[in-house]
Amino acid sequence: MYPVRLGMLRGMAHSRDDRSDLIVTTLEEAFAPLMEADPVAFRGKYRRMASDPHAFYRGTACLFYADVTASEDPFADERSGRIWIHGDLHVENFGTYLNSDGRLVFDVNDFDEAYLGRFTWDLQRFAASLALVGWQKALPEDDVRRLVGRYLRSYLAQVDAYRRSEDDDDFALHLDNTEGPIRDALVDARLRRRADLLDRLTVVTDGTRGLREDGSVRRLGRRERSKVVAAFERYLDSIPEDKRFDRSLFYDLRDVVGKSGFGIGSAGLPAYNLLVEGYSQALDNDVVLSMKQANVPAVSRFVNSADVERYFEHEGHRTVVSQRALQAHTDPLLGYTDLDGVGYVVSELSPYEVDLDWSGLTEPDQVKSVVDLLGRATAKIHCASDEDSDQDLVDFQVEEAIAGVLDGRRKELIAWVTDFALSYADRVREDHALFVAAFRQGRIGVSAT
Repeated sequence: MYPVRLGMLRGMAHSRDDRSDLIVTTLEEAFAPLMEADPVAFRGKYRRMASDPHAFYRGTACLFYADVTASEDPFADERSGRIWIHGDLHVENFGTYLNSDGRLVFDVNDFDEAYLGRFTWDLQRFAASLALVGWQKALPEDDVRRLVGRYLRSYLAQVDAYRRSEDDDDFALHLDNTEGPIRDALVDARLRRRADLLDRLTVVTDGTRGLREDGSVRRLGRRERSKVVAAFERYLDSIPEDKRFDRSLFYDLRDVVGKSGFGIGSAGLPAYNLLVEGYSQALDNDVVLSMKQANVPAVSRFVNSADVERYFEHEGHRTVVSQRALQAHTDPLLGYTDLDGVGYVVSELSPYEVDLDWSGLTEPDQVKSVVDLLGRATAKIHCASDEDSDQDLVDFQVEEAIAGVLDGRRKELIAWVTDFALSYADRVREDHALFVAAFRQGRIGVSAT
């Protein structure tokens, strides 16, 4: 739970000074241990966040939840207010992956912030992100409102589709049912080759492949390496039986390095790359895994999370259970482990991951079909993560819970989320300026120089 002083600031942050104090305090409470552990990484994170309002928004899920948890939600009841949510749903958290059935899928990605909460929080966070991007592309407000409305109506249509379906796993966005930039991303992913990724990350010397050394990796001392190897062995036990490869060579560990240089969301989190033997001793099917420390999800700091926390061994376990609940047919190498008592997430560094590129989307007509599909993808993660999934924290049909709370109120929801999106985007732009000023003044845990 958030400290008393943060709770007090939430209620009184009306002036610019109060709001600036809230931003500083919220970021310090969320990131203090990581800032202390790696101030250089956080200086880089904050510089990227300073570059534009949407980059700031991406890095401040904690501030978003400080705000929305302090506000009334007319659409949250005991069921719709406690489903699996992504937790950090913004326009750049979508992309392709190769699922466990061998099919290329376009879906939500990056589940580090996943937790239990109100279904509206994902809708609000995405809608505000869309409003920010619309503003940065100089789209008129009426166009932004229409795009947010399309996203929400598409979400609701897919919720209805789940109510009519008997199988929560029967929907996915793939090459056969997408168009425009989303299909382009899938085609791009299909053309990629594992050999190219291996060439970039590894080097072959005397017939043996090892991880390539550059400025973003470091070799481990004997003691640290032995700890990582032991953590890797524990990770193998976390892979579900039905997703384990039965070939004796597959999980042989060949090399390991420390890794740095992550994006906005993962700054300061310790990580390792691990090179694993593939299906055979042939060099072209080796696999590179990422083992990254899991972080505390932002929403958990602002809700009563005691019963949820008891369910998980650590944050790595929570992240993996969340992803398996929200994303059907996950990466068969997804798993978790611990290192010095801290949870880590392990997943493949896949050559088939392509993020949705928004840079070429400059006109409302170009964005329409994209937000239609993103609305459906959002409904998919919500409705697939209920009593039909492998976890039992959500033991009811989410689509029925959402439809029930929205009975006769769908237009009200669309208006409520749309108004929030526009007003919160204004708030974020103002917050961004306050953040930049506070960072330059050295008020947020790390020096700007």
